[in-house]
Amino acid sequence: MGGSTSFSLPTVTLVEEALREGMQIESADIPVEQKIELLDLLSRSGLRNIVVGSFVSPKWVPQMAQIDELAERFEPAPGVTYTALALNAKGRERIAQYAHKFSDGDPTVGVSRVHLCDVFVQRNTNRTVQDEWDALPQVIADAAARGVVEAEVCVNAAWGSNWVGAFTQDQRMDALSRQIDAWESAGIPVTRVQLGDPMSWNTPKAVREQIALITRTWPQIRRFQLHLHDARGTAMLSAYEAMLQLDGDDELVIDTGLGGMGGCPYCGNGRLTGMIPTEDFVHLLESEGIETGIDLDVLIEAAVLATRMTGHDLWGRVSKAGPRPQGDQVYAMDMPFIETFEQAQHFRLGAAAYAGAPSPWAQPIRSAQRDDYDNSI
Repeated sequence: MGGSTSFSLPTVTLVEEALREGMQIESADIPVEQKIELLDLLSRSGLRNIVVGSFVSPKWVPQMAQIDELAERFEPAPGVTYTALALNAKGRERIAQYAHKFSDGDPTVGVSRVHLCDVFVQRNTNRTVQDEWDALPQVIADAAARGVVEAEVCVNAAWGSNWVGAFTQDQRMDALSRQIDAWESAGIPVTRVQLGDPMSWNTPKAVREQIALITRTWPQIRRFQLHLHDARGTAMLSAYEAMLQLDGDDELVIDTGLGGMGGCPYCGNGRLTGMIPTEDFVHLLESEGIETGIDLDVLIEAAVLATRMTGHDLWGRVSKAGPRPQGDQVYAMDMPFIETFEQAQHFRLGAAAYAGAPSPWAQPIRSAQRDDYDNSI
């Protein structure tokens, strides 16, 4: 998906993470049938990239214990790319059984990744940062043997750590430079960058300055992916600032989660870690003139379904208050008081949502301004 305005904004691509990042922090008792129902709804929404889950040990991530059954039973929708996460060779072997359903990424692109936080990477993958650096030469050699023609470099826990504090721009640039130099020494140009923030240390200023510096330092890099968590409420602002630093020749990939679902059990914030709510970000992009091709109404119904599945409110706003009403969807002028979350659902449920609410108006409200509006649509 993509679009441009007079400001020549980049192509923006969304990667939906609710079934991986979201479900890995929710109850392990959510049945496969409900996950498939949610996946089918997301697949009909116009989203083009959906992460289905993780092939990891059920001992440590019991929420993914039935990922094989989910992978076996779901039916891929045309035009949708499905992926899944594996952290080791055993996980990759399990995914390989479903190669007809899952994309393994672009085979012409090699990928390397390092963390800045040694505590987090040990908690998350049982490796150290030094282990990651030590593995880099072999990662590049294996990629070269496969015939890759370009590379993506990733820095995770890029902005800060709940255990060791903030990281500086110099530290991020050093981690990028060392990887880029290693790839280019092997004759493989780096054209992509991914920055991850599992512990929600992103700020709009830090992200803006980092993206701008990367574009100045390595102008050949044209694809940027951000995986921003939202425990501190800045992720969508940070993603927006990143978008404004790029132009029409760039692609910005943003990982989002339906309803803001998302959380890593290893980062210390649980479900509150959150992600950018997919429906809210789609609404923002469309409001900025970027056509997404995504049906917001379907996304909202998916968020309602996910709320029922998890048994608690999610963190998105558009699924609760509705999008800005347009056309014949503007509100009834003489609707009663709207006070509760349930009553606010009138945008999707109609007048039944506020039946019985107090209404002080003795006569129906009439407005020439509304008449003009109605005649204009």
